Amino acid sequence: MTSSHNELGIIVYAPALVRGDALSLAIIHGMERALPGLRLGWTTSGKEDLIALPHRDEWVAANSTDGGLPFLCNDDDDHLVTVAGWENPNGLAAGSPPHFEVHADLPLDAAGIAAAADMLEAVAEGARAFWGHATPFNAGVEIAEQTSPTLEGPPCPPRGLPALKLPKKIRAPEIPHRLGWLNYWSAAAARAIGFPDPARDADLLARARRTASGGWVVRLTDAPLDLDNPAHLDALKRAYERFPEIGGREAP
Repeated sequence: MTSSHNELGIIVYAPALVRGDALSLAIIHGMERALPGLRLGWTTSGKEDLIALPHRDEWVAANSTDGGLPFLCNDDDDHLVTVAGWENPNGLAAGSPPHFEVHADLPLDAAGIAAAADMLEAVAEGARAFWGHATPFNAGVEIAEQTSPTLEGPPCPPRGLPALKLPKKIRAPEIPHRLGWLNYWSAAAARAIGFPDPARDADLLARARRTASGGWVVRLTDAPLDLDNPAHLDALKRAYERFPEIGGREAP
């Protein structure tokens, strides 16, 4: 099994699972609907050998006892899709309880790009997430540097992006910690950051859609986010300026 930086990473942040939740299967089934032909019917051994799961749903139910979603993938090394989730003991905001975190990866190819919004929505709605994003690997690494402290002290973000606060300094779990290429904001997250404002968000609304739960999937740029593209970098900076609450910088 190989890995590549030419991939799209999806991460969503949700309340911790409770015993009896069927959310893991909702995530898996939603991903398979979002990408035609996808079958997440395999897992891996400790040596990363593929293990087929002929009774996948039953296996997931039996192996989700630790508050997470066991690792699953398809059997296509050239177009690898993976998903896993776990309970993170840290809170998403000051004083908040542990949370459920889901990570999925899919190829940054024509099929993956076409399915990206549906895939993000499937994972986020399936997990009942507060917020999440889908971002190409390279852009995601730089966006993560907006929060990561340096040896000298506070974050020193690249490309003039704003420094973002750590979760323990964010006031509520609904507030997104950062932006990505495609952004999932639950109804609560959208209210927390003041989206949408028809007078200010016409451009974003033209690339946004509502979800079944009343949340939003908001696309910053038509093509996958590439921070070497000045227009894409400007779009990301404008979105941070529009939503100062993101990253706990200030109230809207």
